[in-house]
Amino acid sequence: MQKVEAIIRPEKLEIVKTALEELDHAGMTLTEVRGHGKQRGVTEQWRGRSFAVEYLTKVKIELVVRDEDVDPVIERIVDAARTGEVGDGKIFVSPVSGAVRIRTGESGEAAL
Repeated sequence: MQKVEAIIRPEKLEIVKTALEELDHAGMTLTEVRGHGKQRGVTEQWRGRSFAVEYLTKVKIELVVRDEDVDPVIERIVDAARTGEVGDGKIFVSPVSGAVRIRTGESGEAAL
């Protein structure tokens, strides 16, 4: 099992969610996060004045999937979230050593 964490633009959430549901991966955890990458934020203007926005609002999607589903899930997220501009986000993949469904006590992949 692998944990896929995708940090994306908030306006891309519904498109990514729909793309993942088409793969039958509807179970996910969402968190609103703030941060920046190499670009160190952006400069915006309001009422003729410039100001720096250092930490940009993003959405983090977390899914735990079977090993064989990792590549298709990543492809769907990339295709749905990409704008081609700086700040599209990142995807991180890490191993999951176990999982337990609290309601039934099922463990391993059966808990997914």
